[in-house]
Amino acid sequence: MLSPSRAGLGWGLLGVAAFSFTVPFTRVAVGGGGMSPLFIGSGRAVVAAVLAAAALLLTRQRLPRGVQWARLAVVAGGVVVGFPVLTSYALTTASAGHSAVVIALLPAVTAVIAVLRGHERPPARFWGLAAVGAVAAIGFASAQGGGLGGLRWSDLLLLGAVLAAGTGYAEGGLLARELGAWQTISWALVLSAPLMVTLTAHAMASHTPAGGPLEWAAFAYLGVVSMFLGFFAWYRGLAIGPMARVSQIQLVQPVMTIGWAALLLREPLTRPTVLGGLAVIASAALTVRTRRGRPADGA
Repeated sequence: MLSPSRAGLGWGLLGVAAFSFTVPFTRVAVGGGGMSPLFIGSGRAVVAAVLAAAALLLTRQRLPRGVQWARLAVVAGGVVVGFPVLTSYALTTASAGHSAVVIALLPAVTAVIAVLRGHERPPARFWGLAAVGAVAAIGFASAQGGGLGGLRWSDLLLLGAVLAAGTGYAEGGLLARELGAWQTISWALVLSAPLMVTLTAHAMASHTPAGGPLEWAAFAYLGVVSMFLGFFAWYRGLAIGPMARVSQIQLVQPVMTIGWAALLLREPLTRPTVLGGLAVIASAALTVRTRRGRPADGA
């Protein structure tokens, strides 16, 4: 029988593997031009919300209580609304490989938010390394765009997506210990369903979605796996913990994403992409390893 630590790492790795296809498949879905970024970002949440509602009803889960609804709203705002919509718009112009490097900042952002959320007091080195990671990500993005003045709108969208996802990951990992892993993402999806249905309807009215089998298959993966099943494993891993250790598994996600982009989308592995990815991953790894907080919940 696996120890809790190994079980947490195993579930976390399974979730990261599922998420590693998100950026390439979003690129596939938007690349055809038949689906708008708003439809992809909101429509995948509607697909996942239908599955979530069915799962909650069939298993007769109890309703969240009091402040748990507010915390679910934070999770929903980060991982159901913020990250999917922002990345969908960003990937209309940014490559999957480039996006993966910027998103590589996510582990450090998650660790920082978990520190703030858990009222920890990490050493000054933690904050210094977190700042280095942010500078590395912004530096890579600006260099690709021709300097700070050439920082592209897509890069700002990606950085916003990272902040949104980091918030949703940290809060969701804590809330999963109270509600359960799959229950947390399911309730977050149900809570955000009215907004996402409205956005999807607006997107369909403005631009009727169309695409070939490849684009629709990519969209289906985003709705069923990236937006739903992947969180079963990811939040379970964070809930088992230790959260600081499990969150480090995110460091392999950009490597896997860049690999999938090269293999599936035939995107070239350029030297700036490889070096930028290594710099951001290294700084994120040092950040999460330096964290030495002592939260009451044991995160």
